[in-house]
Amino acid sequence: MCMSIFSSLVNADKSNKPEPPEGFSKISVSQAERSFSGNMCRCTGYRPIVDACKSFASDVDLEDLGLNVFWRKGDNHPDASKLPSYTLGGGICTFPDFLISEIKSEMAHLNDANVSSPREGWYCPKSIKEYYKLINSGLLSECSVKVVVGNTSTGVYKDQDLYNKYIDIAAIPELSAVVRSDEGIQIGAATSISRTIEILQQESESMSSPAGGVVFRKLAEHMSKVAPPFVRNTASIGGNIILAQKYSFRSDIATILLGAAAVVCIQVSTETLRVTLEQLLEQPPLDPSTLLLSIFIPHWASHCQKDSILIFETYRAAPRPLGNAVSYVNSAFLGHVSVDKSSGGHVLSDLHLAFGAYGTEHAIRARKVELHLTGKVLTASVVLEAVRLLRETIVPMEGTTHPEYRVSVAVGFLFSFLSPLCKGMTKTGTGRTPCVSPDLLHSGDASNMPLSSRRETLSSDEYKPVGDPIKKYGVELQASGEAVYVDDIPAPKNTLYGEFVYSTQPLAHVKSINFKPSLASEKIVTFVSAKDIPTGGQNVGSTFLFGGEEALFGDPVTEFAGQALGVVIAETQRYADMAAKQAVVEYSTDDLKPPILTVEQAVQNNSYFTIPPNLYPNQVGDFSKGMAEADHKIISAKVKLASQYYFYMETQTALAIPDEDNTMTVYSSSQYPELAQSVIAKCLGIPFSSVRVMTRRVGGGFGGKAIRSFHIATAAALCAHKLRRPVRIYLNRNTDMIMVGGRHPMKVRYSVGFKSDGKITALHLDILMNAGISTDASPVIPGTLISGLKKYNWGALSFDIKLCRTNTTSKSVMRAPGDTQGSFIADAVIEHVASVLSLDANTVREKNFHTYDSLVVFYPDSAGEPSTYTLHSIFSRLAATSSYLRRAESVRRFNSCSKWRKRGISCVPVIFKVEPRPAPGRVSVLSDGSIVVEVGGVEIGQGLWTKVQQMTAFALGQLWPDGCEGLLERVRVLQTDTLSLIQGGLTAGSTTSESSCAATLQACNTLVDRLKPVMERMQLHSCAVSWDALISQSTQENVNLSASAYWVPVQDSNLYLNYGAGASEVEIDLLTGAITLLRSDLIYDCGKSLNPAVDLGQIEGSFIQGIGFFIYEEHQTNEDGLVISNSTWDYKIPSVDTIPKQFNAEVLNTGYHENRVLSSKASGEPAVVLASSVHCALREAIRAARMEFASSSLEFQLDVPAPMTVVKELCGLDIVDKYLRDLARREVTSSTRAHLKLDFTPNNWLAPSHPLPLTSMGSRRSDDAFMGSVARRPLEDSYFISATGKIDTKVERFSNHSFLA
Repeated sequence: MCMSIFSSLVNADKSNKPEPPEGFSKISVSQAERSFSGNMCRCTGYRPIVDACKSFASDVDLEDLGLNVFWRKGDNHPDASKLPSYTLGGGICTFPDFLISEIKSEMAHLNDANVSSPREGWYCPKSIKEYYKLINSGLLSECSVKVVVGNTSTGVYKDQDLYNKYIDIAAIPELSAVVRSDEGIQIGAATSISRTIEILQQESESMSSPAGGVVFRKLAEHMSKVAPPFVRNTASIGGNIILAQKYSFRSDIATILLGAAAVVCIQVSTETLRVTLEQLLEQPPLDPSTLLLSIFIPHWASHCQKDSILIFETYRAAPRPLGNAVSYVNSAFLGHVSVDKSSGGHVLSDLHLAFGAYGTEHAIRARKVELHLTGKVLTASVVLEAVRLLRETIVPMEGTTHPEYRVSVAVGFLFSFLSPLCKGMTKTGTGRTPCVSPDLLHSGDASNMPLSSRRETLSSDEYKPVGDPIKKYGVELQASGEAVYVDDIPAPKNTLYGEFVYSTQPLAHVKSINFKPSLASEKIVTFVSAKDIPTGGQNVGSTFLFGGEEALFGDPVTEFAGQALGVVIAETQRYADMAAKQAVVEYSTDDLKPPILTVEQAVQNNSYFTIPPNLYPNQVGDFSKGMAEADHKIISAKVKLASQYYFYMETQTALAIPDEDNTMTVYSSSQYPELAQSVIAKCLGIPFSSVRVMTRRVGGGFGGKAIRSFHIATAAALCAHKLRRPVRIYLNRNTDMIMVGGRHPMKVRYSVGFKSDGKITALHLDILMNAGISTDASPVIPGTLISGLKKYNWGALSFDIKLCRTNTTSKSVMRAPGDTQGSFIADAVIEHVASVLSLDANTVREKNFHTYDSLVVFYPDSAGEPSTYTLHSIFSRLAATSSYLRRAESVRRFNSCSKWRKRGISCVPVIFKVEPRPAPGRVSVLSDGSIVVEVGGVEIGQGLWTKVQQMTAFALGQLWPDGCEGLLERVRVLQTDTLSLIQGGLTAGSTTSESSCAATLQACNTLVDRLKPVMERMQLHSCAVSWDALISQSTQENVNLSASAYWVPVQDSNLYLNYGAGASEVEIDLLTGAITLLRSDLIYDCGKSLNPAVDLGQIEGSFIQGIGFFIYEEHQTNEDGLVISNSTWDYKIPSVDTIPKQFNAEVLNTGYHENRVLSSKASGEPAVVLASSVHCALREAIRAARMEFASSSLEFQLDVPAPMTVVKELCGLDIVDKYLRDLARREVTSSTRAHLKLDFTPNNWLAPSHPLPLTSMGSRRSDDAFMGSVARRPLEDSYFISATGKIDTKVERFSNHSFLA
């Protein structure tokens, strides 16, 4: 991210823009927001990063930068000089001398194409002649060869084996040449996509003909949406086309160039050929003997005639508007439009209609549609026939996902292109008055709105520096990349690397594991499996808090697809990764029952895990009685929620180092080092004391590095134990996604009874949870799910929960586990009730809010005092600060005026039960006065170390003469070490920070008690006693300057409730299903926050992660249960271009809470639940769409997640067809009415003073001639010709272009 913003700053400063103020760049706010598109972040929610990028912009409003450490909220005039300095152009960057010499040395070897560079097998020809000399030299015979420019294709098509030889053609001058001519522009194939965009932009601006420049401008605009900037800077335009030609790559660039009638130049040996791009794409896959030289794009200016206008449009529908997301469908349409003199309608000619990515081998031209449209006056019936022909043309290949969706979107693109040119389609088609309300301020594409935010926090001086929004501990190290994570630890000498071989079958005997003969297989050092577990050890990969274990390796039977079968060991991680792909596993299913892959199959086979009675939640009231009291009932409605992958930035990793006396040191990226220690010891058959597990920091966890991390640490330890050499395992993203699991998928049926005013009297749920192959932490999920569900007063609540055992990867805890699903189910029920009663959902919500008395009934162990129940006031505050009522009315007006875009808005509350856990802590003061703190909690990015640092300074600050802030810089928090501080426990549930702070406070208080007598004695001789003097004297007096504590929450404070509320507004595009999050407002009760800035970041980050779960992230498996959405290519977490355009968050300070740690509350998890407000708003928008077309029921099931494909399907895959058929019928009706014979006898209506030249049906006069004659007549009066031949003056007038009836 830092490199992305830096390159954007440097490029912007090279532009001809006016000089910016001192300390700023020429970059604009909008450019800064896009500067790191394509970069992923799972923790922050992007807002702080966006603000940091915007702080460089010359047009930034400093007051919009949000919470930061440079000025405080309320400062009248933020001072830009307080920001870190920035030198225009990026300043002087020092490139390390050793890298300069290394590059010079390498470049010296690249002058001769026949000489390999220091990188084995890498060739760099300097001309086309040298390239073919190399190809024909025989050096490459019997070798696997890859021709590259940027080699970015490896991010798409993962290499299945190593290559012997690489040929880098980037240095061939002819392949980067740009040639301009009167006919167009020729761009070398090795030109980067970013450079191509610049060339096209420059050419469009320099052309005198607007019609000529439009093609280049539109191409540049579309290409800027393709791939992240850092990929566009490296990838070549020719490489993109070759990918489309060889691999059926869903290329936007190939499609839009096809639409622009591009021509390519290729060389085959000594022959140079010019062919159309269409012809190139239709050829068999090219081999290295054919070289793509250039792409020629005509500018079409010379093709324009006086009476025609060139039009060119491009379209794409993708999971994200920008960056790393290939299209479901893309298209480009070019043509000339002229006006038919007789009818005044529009006529198209020279059409190029290109479509791609819909499930085709390559982009195509829809020639039948082009032929049909050419020369015809565009009417609804003509466009309807074009749509029919297009549906015959766009036929996705078998196996293509969402085939109907792709066809429907292609139709929508064609409709979008033609509708502005077609009679009667430029308006909404509903006869409604256009809206001009200022509330509807997004007349264009809402996805292009700038980002804005408001952050509200209240800090307290009572416990300073606790409560201050100080910057995060070690933030400079993280931002600069100097923070050391497990994979950053320098590899010890002789380190080996491992990668798992996993099963692809769900239940089978593993008969053998062999490796294909390949280059990668030659790199294998050894293969470690269950047979290598030492005597006395166990085949165990994880153990669970509630009993049970999961095997490290599937031996002799693999129980699920994705289970580890063994570990390939090689000299590098890349070799190990490649070698693992060569594994050939022989399976047998003899004597085995069919695998259980779904919860339905689990029910049929009675395959369940037992939920311990103490963990099974309590039901409330009498369901039968509640249903009897109801006026209305909904019986057996469904809700379905899929899984979610953790997608931490740092995948699972461990480094195991064997030590003396059969001991083992393991550096593990783990949220639970204590239990990892025990699992490793059991596997190796050694005492716990012989295993040391250390975790300095974790690059994101969200629950996925709790129990699920044990397999990686244990496998690394086993391999190191066998080989007596250090072994590092760092899972690649594909393997991590396949093996680790995720959130629990669920299927729910509910029956609910309710009164006519919306008051619910009873709710029953039948819940099936897919737990996977082992219990893991699944037994806690029923309790947390029902806890989240209980946020409303259901009157009576009953449920039946089944924890299903299936032959799939174990599901584990993930941020707000259970609560997220339970809270969503509650709101789904509320919205269903509101829909049945035609009531506002918020009215029904508030009708079923708890009173304090009912809160005690539903949460008897955690309701707290009446004064702590703040949900009502929070919800009211949210309605006020978010202007909910005004915006809800604005949404209604927007929907009444917009046919093809709809909006929805919704508010949801959250009640989140929190259970703090015991935690250890140790505080030691060294003789120089510096302070070292150890806690059991792990720093995962949640700010635990920051809060511990603040707590230490607060607690010891009473001995510091100048206030406690001075102590902050003296505090160092150490990494977790299972042999240094025992009973560290699990870092999860958002409570570890407060538990660690409580333990730190206890340890500090012990130190204060020891140091106070020394200080008092010193003060008898000197009024002022410095900290350093105090510590020095205490050392001389042999005072113990290290204190340990083990904090255990007392019974009365063990459980408490958190409250919050969120409101979200969304907009959907009915033609593509694209979702734009317009705004989200959050209010959250943090008690007295230990650090409002950290808590705010946690709230924002968890909310955005929740949006991913509810909207974007599709966790898909194949028929064997193997995860197939196993990369960033297939699995889309929220990105900076998909977060709310306006994001407002407020952290409430609700005052004193007796039983909390300095009155604080947890913050990291509950906000995930509030993201359901986006899903609820989406439901409202879809309902508005279904009302618009009146073709579907207003009651529908919207599952989780609800991506754009689902949205489009629920809005209707055929709405364009229906709309066009309706218009076509009206055209026919209008024509028929106009041809009816009129009867102007005295018994009928009086004829007009200037009769219109209408002809009888018998004359067979053409529609066009009729309309033309009408259009040329002055109209003093307007008439409606009824089916009976009478004339009505109450109708709309004829216009010059259409007859509106």
